[in-house]
Amino acid sequence: MSANTWLVRAGRNGQILDDFLEKNLIAIGWKKLGDLTAYKDKEALLKAVKDGWPMWKPGAHSISASQLYRFTHELRPGDRILTYDPQRRVYHVGRITGEYQYAPDRVEDNPNIHSVKWEKEIERDALSSRARNSLGAISTLFKVPDVVAQEIESILEGRAKPVSAIEEEEDGAGTGLEEIEAKALEFIKDRVSRLDWEQMQELVAGLLRAMGYKTRISPAGPDKGKDIVASPDGFGFESPRIIVEVKHRRAAMGAAEIRSFLGGRHKDDKGLYVSTGGFSKDAYYEADRASIPLTLMSLDQLVLALLEHYDDLDLDTKQLVPLKKIYWPI
Repeated sequence: MSANTWLVRAGRNGQILDDFLEKNLIAIGWKKLGDLTAYKDKEALLKAVKDGWPMWKPGAHSISASQLYRFTHELRPGDRILTYDPQRRVYHVGRITGEYQYAPDRVEDNPNIHSVKWEKEIERDALSSRARNSLGAISTLFKVPDVVAQEIESILEGRAKPVSAIEEEEDGAGTGLEEIEAKALEFIKDRVSRLDWEQMQELVAGLLRAMGYKTRISPAGPDKGKDIVASPDGFGFESPRIIVEVKHRRAAMGAAEIRSFLGGRHKDDKGLYVSTGGFSKDAYYEADRASIPLTLMSLDQLVLALLEHYDDLDLDTKQLVPLKKIYWPI
């Protein structure tokens, strides 16, 4: 039997990704159901899901039961596994090394696991647009289409990735509004990531203006830890005075960068640190203990804020990330 390729999400917004990578595993929740091997077939799992979550729509029951059955019975040692890091916008790639286990003490609230050997990373931008679209499904678990799996292997091996049509499998993944919204969000992040550093700085400044502030952008060159000053008057005389640092790079910002940013701040300043490469755990620790209010904004958070305030953006800022609103029946 040939190995399959699967994608398993590390919780909402990658919240248990550190557990995946540090403990060499993949895990899903459903703690209420207990050991999934206690259910003899998919029908038994479906009944348990219906009993446990009676208010769900029937389609959601069926999709969930199918994913649980796959995780328990179809994922096998040797299969390729992917999981997505939304902060760094990379796919972690590994191999499953063990059969299903019920291990309630390994990952909080996610007791169903497979052991994994994590091997490499693939940047989302390295994939074709069709592959990015396929991997953008919101399902917790799904089988990656063969042609996408082949593209991933070609990238891992350093070969040119094939250009071919991708037909997504009918594997029970959602296809409604929630699915479309999730894919649209990833495509907007792709678009924002393609901006150069100056454009990214202008985008952040435009977002702050849409939120009611006036902005002053530092000229190019040594900026002593500030790229933008935002305040009610535009000069920084009136409070709040928000000092903004914008880092547009793939690497996550660490504690040292946060300390450097904080070093030049006045006691009444507010800080906003934007990093499209995300932040390390130590960076969040430094921000939590900072002497001034400091917000760390990842690419995810930047795009969500952009969408929230898009109608209020000025024309120049909208032209950096042009979007079209659509209407969907609910």
